Amino acid sequence: MAEIKEPLLSRKPASAANLREVSYHPSGSGRPPFQGMDVLGLKKRGQSSRSWIRVDTSGNSGVIEVDKFTMMRRCDLPARDLRLLDPLFVYPSTILGREKAIVVNLEQIRCIITADEVLLLNSLDSYVLQYVVELQRRLRTTGAGEGWQSEDAMTRMRGGRSFDTSSPDYLPFEFKALEVALEAACSFLDSQASELEIEAYPLLDELTSKISTLNLERVRRLKSRLVALTRRVQKVRDEIEQLMDDDGDMAEMYLTEKKSRMEMSMYGEQSILGLRSNDGAVSISAPVSPVSSALDSRRLEKSFSVSRSRLGSMRSSESATESIEELEMLLEAYFVVIDSTYNKLTSLKEYIEDTEDFINIQLDNVRNQLIQFELLLTTATFVVAIFGVVAGIFGMNFEIELFNYPDAFKWTLLITGTTGLVIFGSFLWFFRYKRLMPL
Repeated sequence: MAEIKEPLLSRKPASAANLREVSYHPSGSGRPPFQGMDVLGLKKRGQSSRSWIRVDTSGNSGVIEVDKFTMMRRCDLPARDLRLLDPLFVYPSTILGREKAIVVNLEQIRCIITADEVLLLNSLDSYVLQYVVELQRRLRTTGAGEGWQSEDAMTRMRGGRSFDTSSPDYLPFEFKALEVALEAACSFLDSQASELEIEAYPLLDELTSKISTLNLERVRRLKSRLVALTRRVQKVRDEIEQLMDDDGDMAEMYLTEKKSRMEMSMYGEQSILGLRSNDGAVSISAPVSPVSSALDSRRLEKSFSVSRSRLGSMRSSESATESIEELEMLLEAYFVVIDSTYNKLTSLKEYIEDTEDFINIQLDNVRNQLIQFELLLTTATFVVAIFGVVAGIFGMNFEIELFNYPDAFKWTLLITGTTGLVIFGSFLWFFRYKRLMPL
């Protein structure tokens, strides 16, 4: 019977769940560790891949799926820099220069710029797609111009004359990508500022002519939008200004130059290794003294290292100065643009404050008129109260000789009215004398 039952029993596959059941042993209390937690699920969610748009130096684009840790190793970035690009979090505008990449977080444009490619978070936002299209257009246009320059340079070199292919308008790949990102962010903020201006000025003019609860509520919402937009524009402006003030950060962002230096140093090391191998081959084949060959190789290596260090330092200093100038001119151009947008928003804010002051002056004027009218009513009430006092006196239950005259009532009204008018006129003259009301 046991032999019959064995093939009928279904064996459990070695799945992840079975491995987890085998690996997890209960503790001394009898409860398995991490009860109620799906550790594999957490690991899978922590290493989830994201969709990135990749644009290379030739203008070719594509969508790649890369997780966070692969992106950190690929661009040599810490985790906190990648958090700046996370769409789930809201971070202010930031431009960070790292060893092998530039981290850009400008409004909708969140990307990583290296010397060979640009990586953007795949988004359906129209500004991201416009950024990709504009960057491709500029890279392809520049590629055609550089190809024409290289052909012209080869022609002149064949003719025996040297030709400098470097032009003052040339920008490396990372600066082109940064320029398109700055242009997209500045144009986006400027368009929002223009829309806010178009909406604000007619509303403020309407509010000055007609003060109502609806208009005040619309102006309040408008001012809230203005404050939020001004804060975003000021952050981009401060970030550009901070980069312009720090030469070290600007030099750090020259990725193409750093890559070329690294390739030159590697090429120099390979050439020295080749010379060492040649020296070894000569020493084996020819009867040369080993002491002299070792000394010659050391002297040659030392001379190569000194010349390479001098050449590298001269080129690095010259290229750093040139790159700082290029990047500074680039940042200065867009600093002027964003500063113009900031001044536009500042003017709009001042116009709103002037409108608020004008409305407060109008409300104060109305309040003063109400106070003056209340003062007149109080004075008139005092005069009328005199008639009440006279009526109260004559309404008492006693007899006087004045009641025997038939014209006594008329004279009483006349004297009381005249006295009230004199008192009212005296109050008005006092108010005018003290300038309490414009009478």
